[in-house]
Amino acid sequence: MKTQGDTGMRVAVVLSHPTQYYSPWFRWLRSHTALHFRVFYLWDFGVAKRHDPNFGRSILWDVDLLSGYDSEFVPNASGNPGAEHFMGFNNPGLTRHIGAWRPDAMLIFGYKWASHLRAIGWARRRGIPILFRGDSHLLGRGSPRLLVRAALRAMFSQFASFLYVGAANREYFEAFGVPARKLFLAPHSVNAELFDRDNPDHRAGAQRLRAELGLEPGARIVLFAGKLVEAKQPAELLAAFLGLRMTGTALVFVGEGPEKATLQALAAGCAASPPIRFLPFANQSEMPSRYLLAELFVLPSRGNYETWGLSVNEAMHMGVPCLVSDRVGCQRDLVANGETGWVFESGDPGSLGRTLAEALGQLGSPVRREEVRRAIDLRMQGYTYAKTTEGLLSALAALKA
Repeated sequence: MKTQGDTGMRVAVVLSHPTQYYSPWFRWLRSHTALHFRVFYLWDFGVAKRHDPNFGRSILWDVDLLSGYDSEFVPNASGNPGAEHFMGFNNPGLTRHIGAWRPDAMLIFGYKWASHLRAIGWARRRGIPILFRGDSHLLGRGSPRLLVRAALRAMFSQFASFLYVGAANREYFEAFGVPARKLFLAPHSVNAELFDRDNPDHRAGAQRLRAELGLEPGARIVLFAGKLVEAKQPAELLAAFLGLRMTGTALVFVGEGPEKATLQALAAGCAASPPIRFLPFANQSEMPSRYLLAELFVLPSRGNYETWGLSVNEAMHMGVPCLVSDRVGCQRDLVANGETGWVFESGDPGSLGRTLAEALGQLGSPVRREEVRRAIDLRMQGYTYAKTTEGLLSALAALKA
């Protein structure tokens, strides 16, 4: 009999839509704990084919997002559903659906949309404690304006507990007056069963991809995977890579987005340079083999765009070292410079190129490469569904203390 998580509480979870990151965690919760919860989804993106404006194409995830846990979809009345605007999640029946389930607590992801504010107000009026999970940070943003600070202090005062994902996220909550007694570490984690570098199918897939790309078996690959948007700085990565003029090395972009045509044009104009290759958008089940192509994964995002960077979790689970900017939310937690990966200074125009050269130089040594990968394995032991669940259960227990 499962006893872990048997809090005696019914927890309503409010989430925008099924995602490849949270659905496996919910399934893990149901199979490994006795926690009684139901997820209330506000949109069917991910399980129905919907357009993603950043990818510039329709997306339907190819992994199971709904089985193994209790959930329901609440009808969305928005004419233009999605996270891009306040009315993108407008579900008039949400509180009726939650109320019919009779929760003792509510876990909510986000507050910037009509339905979320409606649910928060409903729970507060009924004395139902609210747990909040977000991953915002203040890296590169400076001190918020007085009005913003006042508004967020007022908003955060509505929540009983906060599930923070890492160091920068904790500091964000603290900046708006959240006391330490309300903060519980529930780190961002991904499905380790899928991102398993020992899976022979993933390794075979990586070999097939290398052949399809026309790359030599011994070619060292630098990988970028994600939305090809300006904020992720793929063009800056391309320029830094070309500046190295390093033989025996290739750069591979995986993804779609508005920057792709520019990147392809730049690559076409550099025919004599080391190989630059492009792979289309890859669905979730295809990503492990993409990571296994790489000797180094790079996420050079700037500003406050990359609140965490779950692709770094995925790459590191596959044993791939990462190079990230100091403005990526997960950097302080996952990527220790020179230990589990490399970090460049986003405010220094030459830092990306210098750090890329340093990383590839060190990874050229088999001994150094193995040291980094051992450090990665040790670090990732703290970023699992079990660790995320510990934070959730601690936050729930605190409600009854």
